Amino acid sequence: MPTPKEKRKYRREYDEYHGTEEQKKRRAARNKARRESGLKKGDPREADHKKPLSKGGSPGLENVAIVSQKENREKADTDYYTLKEKKRKAYTKSGD
Repeated sequence: MPTPKEKRKYRREYDEYHGTEEQKKRRAARNKARRESGLKKGDPREADHKKPLSKGGSPGLENVAIVSQKENREKADTDYYTLKEKKRKAYTKSGD
């Protein structure tokens, strides 16, 4: 991260990270999931893979859920059902 006096080097950042083949493929998969789930540009929700692609999930609609950006970042590459179970247990535990 640049210091406040340094300018951010967007071109270098793109070349070293965002422009890599792996990132282009990931971006294409995210955009495809958004289109197929009916999300439009500007919609703050995200298409989330219930079972992450990195864990063997399918790219099809049956594996996609529409969630808030916060929930998607919280989940990261955790299985959707595992996260829901953890939340349920935490909720019931706090209710005791």
